[in-house]
Amino acid sequence: MALFPAFAGAAKPGETPANESEGSKRELNWLINSSFRNEDALRLHQHSLEVTDLASEKSPPQSQLELSGESEASESFQKPAKKRKKKKKRHKKVKKRSRGDHSISDSESDTEDGEDGRNKGKEGVEPNLGDKTSDVISHSIWLDDIQGLTSEVFRTDKKPDPANWQYKSLYRGNIARYKRRGDSCLGLNQKRQHIIWENSAAEKKRSHGRPQRYFTKDGLKFLNMDSCPVRSKSQGSPSCSSSWIPVSQLDTDDDPATNSVNPLGIYDPSTTLWLQGKGPPEPDTLKQEERQVICESENSGLMSKVGEYNKKVRENPTDVKTWMDFVSFQDELMRGPSCYSINEGEQEKRKKSFRLVLEKKLAILEKAIESNPNNVDLKLARLKLCTEFWEPSAVIKEWQKLVFLHPNNPALWQKYLLFCQSQFSTFVVSKVHALYGKCLSTLSAVQDGSMVSHPVLPGTEEAMLAIYLQQCHFLRQAGHTEKAVSLFQALMDFTFFKPDNVKDLPTRGQVEFFEPFWDSGEPRIGERGAKGWKAWMHQQEKGGWIAINPPDEEEEDLEEEEEIKDKSLPKWQNWLRVERSREGRHWLPWRPDKTKKQTEEDCEDPERQVLFDDLGPSLIKMSNPDLQFQALCSFLQFLGVPCGCQLLPSFLYIAMDENNIFGHGQHKQSPLTSFDLPLSGVSSIGQMDSVTQGRKRVGHPKEGEEFIQNFFHTMLPHFSGEKKSKLYTYWLQYEIAKVIQCLKTGNKKKLKSQGKKSKKLAKNLLKAQENRNNLSLWQLYGYLEWLLGNMEDARKVFDMALGMAGTAGVSNPQFCAISLLYAELEAELLGSLEGALESRAAHILTRLTEKGPYAPYSGQILSVSILKARRTYEHALQDYLNKSSAPDQEQACTSRHLISLVGCFTLFQYITLGIDSAVLIYRQVCEKLQGERLGGSQASTTALEALTLMHASLLRYHMKTSVYPLRPLREALLEALKVYPSNQSLWRAYIQVQSKSHNASQARRFFDGVTRTTKSLEPWLFAIQTELMRKKLVESVQRVATGDVYATFPETGLTNRIKALFERAIETDNGAHCPLLWRLYIYFMISLGDKEKSKGLFYRALQNCPWAKVLYMDAIEYFPDMLQEILDLMTEKELRVRVPIEELELLLED
Repeated sequence: MALFPAFAGAAKPGETPANESEGSKRELNWLINSSFRNEDALRLHQHSLEVTDLASEKSPPQSQLELSGESEASESFQKPAKKRKKKKKRHKKVKKRSRGDHSISDSESDTEDGEDGRNKGKEGVEPNLGDKTSDVISHSIWLDDIQGLTSEVFRTDKKPDPANWQYKSLYRGNIARYKRRGDSCLGLNQKRQHIIWENSAAEKKRSHGRPQRYFTKDGLKFLNMDSCPVRSKSQGSPSCSSSWIPVSQLDTDDDPATNSVNPLGIYDPSTTLWLQGKGPPEPDTLKQEERQVICESENSGLMSKVGEYNKKVRENPTDVKTWMDFVSFQDELMRGPSCYSINEGEQEKRKKSFRLVLEKKLAILEKAIESNPNNVDLKLARLKLCTEFWEPSAVIKEWQKLVFLHPNNPALWQKYLLFCQSQFSTFVVSKVHALYGKCLSTLSAVQDGSMVSHPVLPGTEEAMLAIYLQQCHFLRQAGHTEKAVSLFQALMDFTFFKPDNVKDLPTRGQVEFFEPFWDSGEPRIGERGAKGWKAWMHQQEKGGWIAINPPDEEEEDLEEEEEIKDKSLPKWQNWLRVERSREGRHWLPWRPDKTKKQTEEDCEDPERQVLFDDLGPSLIKMSNPDLQFQALCSFLQFLGVPCGCQLLPSFLYIAMDENNIFGHGQHKQSPLTSFDLPLSGVSSIGQMDSVTQGRKRVGHPKEGEEFIQNFFHTMLPHFSGEKKSKLYTYWLQYEIAKVIQCLKTGNKKKLKSQGKKSKKLAKNLLKAQENRNNLSLWQLYGYLEWLLGNMEDARKVFDMALGMAGTAGVSNPQFCAISLLYAELEAELLGSLEGALESRAAHILTRLTEKGPYAPYSGQILSVSILKARRTYEHALQDYLNKSSAPDQEQACTSRHLISLVGCFTLFQYITLGIDSAVLIYRQVCEKLQGERLGGSQASTTALEALTLMHASLLRYHMKTSVYPLRPLREALLEALKVYPSNQSLWRAYIQVQSKSHNASQARRFFDGVTRTTKSLEPWLFAIQTELMRKKLVESVQRVATGDVYATFPETGLTNRIKALFERAIETDNGAHCPLLWRLYIYFMISLGDKEKSKGLFYRALQNCPWAKVLYMDAIEYFPDMLQEILDLMTEKELRVRVPIEELELLLED
């Protein structure tokens, strides 16, 4: 019989029709079922009709007929409707459960099929038997309902049952029915064996769940989980290396113990407890045991470290470093889960008790102090911990006790002063100022030997000068500039103009003799007609003082600048303008003019007068000439004169408060001849500009400029030789700095007037007999003419200076320095290397190597001269690199000569051969100096730092004139910054290079690495500046004038990154007390438009830097409605307020 009606006429098996070929037979052969017989199918169909007739006779005619394959089908028709409805609901539940269960039994599938049949019958079966009989075949029927059937029958099961194959039976009683609890299995070692269930209910539930992202609550909890290391019990490694890595199992459990219920030791602990009649352990106990087992290796390591520390401090209790390491180790103990953690809940939530850690550290330090009662570092660490949970008054008492016990320790005094200076609740300017005086007077008594109980520690004199300078900058930042200038004036008189008959007295006795001179009203250092303390004493011994000629009234008549130019502006703007104007003009102390018959009562502002009691206790005695000259240079730096004097690192960041640290100081068109203003970030006297404006000018009003000129005229006669030459150089550099500032602002009128003044001063200095052969001054004068645009005059000056050098050649350091500057200025005019061999720069560098006198440029250079010059440079450089070690002074001179020589040689190689040859010279010299630097040579360190700057400048110039990759310059700067992380010039060059790169990841990794390895604050500041520049770049691209936003840069999170950098920076010791860092942070928050958070940040800044007046002035600019409140706060802290609000109101009324 055919399976399909269309092929009913096909041939039967074994028959071959005559009209069909063999091919067609094979094609239709698959349609024939040889095992199917027509008689069986007809008999089955007849039997089904009889069963249907029997069912129809028993049912009432009006009822719905339902066909079913169950044995109880006839009884189901007689049940009431309610029961049928309940059955229908139950069927729905079963159907839902069976959808998820893949191992259903045979009988359950039969029942489901029967119920499906009833449901279908209720919905769509007609009441005539003819239609019903057609559906009977599609359902299963019981064998008992078929009578007289002796042969096999078949049923159609469209839904497969895996249990039929698994249990080899169709009877449901032979199938094990169970519900699994958990994923474990009895008798397995859970540490070694594990069963993976394919149809685990938990996995199914998890698979339907939504995947968790990293920022969700569960994701963060997972990321904060404590990781446990996996280690093997046997730490021994195989003797020979193999191509595979063996994985050792973590075997922490021993074999289970045998007992009466477990004689063979084959049951796991849960089964053993069940056999003993005991319940399972609590879940918390299980978790604790699992955690203890997993972290056993880590705990053992921590325990061994604790034992090792205890053994070390017990055997050697005087080892302070071990005690300090033990204290730091407490943070590691509390960081992760261990037996030393507090309790279970805090381990899971990672909320450790900070106070408990402090108490443990405090207990260790107290025990260490018992063994080392005279060690200051341990006591300082203890005080730092006590600051966290003690009241400020109690901490101050402890500090006073510590200073009383160690009055001869300058480092301790510095930290005590910083602590008192940064405590907002107890801070008052007068108290801190008196504390500085007490500190310096105590150290002076120790140095003089008056305090016999404590010896003088090494470096006390240098530390006293550092504390003195810190006091002057503290007064400047607090607004008391008159007191700061008076301190410097008194120190200059007390140091350089001391009478011979008082030099042997102790410091206190000298101060007593100095007081009458200070109160006599005679001119002081920097004032017109000042002759000093020594001359006054001699004149007093002779019987009086010579009357000073009164100055011309025309010179004394100063035009008072109108303070309020626009009365329509808001009150806070007028207050800021008047306050800043007076800060710039009134920084000199007021003294009555005897020629005008003035008295102290004529002073309008009593705060401008400085009494001797304000500076007497702070005067110190210095015997080292180098230290005295350093104090002089510090005063010049304080006045704004660039003299290359760096502030000591102990208080550099405390004094840093100006926003010019990121602006490059060189002229924008001269990358080779950069002129950096040293000590950027520390404002000079009279400068208190806002963050947005920055420093507007270099220099002072007329009264201030006269003060600086008088100071130089007074101090220069007391020096000779190299130090006198340095003072002349500093003076002329100050004039050049003012010219460069005029060039940057573009004010041609001011540039012309300033140029005349500067040229007049330079010519007057060179006219002096002692300066006619001073090549340093000639060099600066030629550079000044070049900056003013007088190139021909500048070339004449340079040629004249080189002709004065004689025939010394490369062996003369000044000749090398002036030739280098001259050649660099000429090279900047080239624009490219085409024709460089015939340029004036090549002529200058070639003539440097010749022994004859210098000849001006004639326009032709011989090739032989270039070859000879290269050979001479190579020999000279090799000789200097092979020189043996010399004294420090000679090393410094040799270092300066080496810098100039290498600069000339590399520029010569660059002009004649190209950039690669020049870079090769830098690399060879830097490798040689690097080895000497590791040997401890300070001169090599200075030379290496300067050569790196020259290397970067040459690469930047080459990139400006031709196509060259950024990578060599970036690598050179990165290597240098790793060694000199506090060099601001290198950082400025680096962020300029990095601003051209679109990929910030490399710079971020580098900044992160440098900040982890150094305590300098410059990496933090320049990292913040780099991100701010990037944010500005992105916003400039994304926003146009219409306000539309274009997302062209895939940069997100820059704002949060900058905030995080600020927060991390102010958490450091140097950053917490840096006013500049707080100013930048507040300005950034204001730029975001969040004034409430900015206001809270301002009060946070006051908690760390309450002495910085610029913070209060910035707050008035950002929060104008708080003008009166901030002024009251400044008055309470005794900060200098030059314009009271009442005076401002009177000025506005007038």
